[in-house]
Amino acid sequence: MTRDLEFKRKGAASGETKSVVVFLHGYGADGADLLGLADPLAPHMPDTTFVAPDAPEKCAGNPFGFQWFPIPWLDGSSEEAAREGADMAHADIDAFLDRVLTDEGITPDKLIVFGFSQGTMMSLRVIPRRDTEIAGIVAFSGRILEPESYAEHVKVKPPILLVHGDQDEMVPVAHFDEAGAVLQQAGFTVYGHIQKGTGHGIAPDGLSVALSFMADRLGITPDEG
Repeated sequence: MTRDLEFKRKGAASGETKSVVVFLHGYGADGADLLGLADPLAPHMPDTTFVAPDAPEKCAGNPFGFQWFPIPWLDGSSEEAAREGADMAHADIDAFLDRVLTDEGITPDKLIVFGFSQGTMMSLRVIPRRDTEIAGIVAFSGRILEPESYAEHVKVKPPILLVHGDQDEMVPVAHFDEAGAVLQQAGFTVYGHIQKGTGHGIAPDGLSVALSFMADRLGITPDEG
C-alpha cells in the first residue's frame, strides 16, 4: 500500500498548464524548500506548473523536516531500514507521479522530475523503472543507489542532467562521475555540469543550466516569458 504524499503547488503563470515540474527535496527538508525555485523559473516557463511533495517520513536527523529513507551514517539506522525505506518511498513517488499526470491533465512527455540530494537519489531510482518515459530528469547533488545492479532494472531512458558542486562535503563530487558512468553504460543520454566553488546546494549557474535543459526538453522557446 502506498502513502499519499502531502504536496505544495505553484500554478502556471499563464493560467494554463502545459507542462509540470515535480521537485523531490533532500533529506531533512520539505517540499517548500525546492518550490521556492519556481519563482525564478516561472517567468521563463509560463505554462509550467510546479509541484513539490513532502517525503512520507519525519526525518530522524531533523524533526522539522522529512526523509525519503533513513541514512545510517547520519541517524544511526540500519542498512536494512534504509533499503526498506527506499523501497517504500519508491512506490509512493511512483503513485504520486501517476496522480500528477492525471490531476494536471498532461502526458508523460510534458513532465520533468527535478531532484536534490536524496530527492535525486530517488529520482534516478524511480523514473527509469516506470513504464513510460518522461521528458527528463534534473539531478542535483545526488548519487546512484545500488550502482552495481542499476542497469538490470531500467525500463525507459529519459535524458538526464547531472549537476554537482565541486566543494560538496555531504555527497562528494566523486558520485557525479560515478552516476555519469553508470547511466552512460546503461544507455542513457547524460549531460553534466559542475558548479565551481559550490558545496551541497544549487548555485545560480547550475539553475541556469537546469532551466536550459528543461526548456529544451519541454519545447519552450528561449524568448518565451
